Amino acid sequence: MSLKQQKIDVTDRVVGKLKNGEIELFLENERIGKMTIPTGCQIELDHHFEGNQEKIYQHVTAPTDPEPRYTDCDEGGWC
Repeated sequence: MSLKQQKIDVTDRVVGKLKNGEIELFLENERIGKMTIPTGCQIELDHHFEGNQEKIYQHVTAPTDPEPRYTDCDEGGWC
């Protein structure tokens, strides 16, 4: 049996994370490269998101005084 080098398209599985003026590229949990963001570049975000000093924030509505019976629930709704 012999092995042959092949090229596999993984583009739709690559994820980017903002860090220090760059976008780090990951395939699953492995860092595979980076992209430098040019100075003065603007990032367009959807309605409920805001960028500020290399951070991205989501605007959400949350109760000011949550009821104690709902504070220790898991994601499935079990308390």
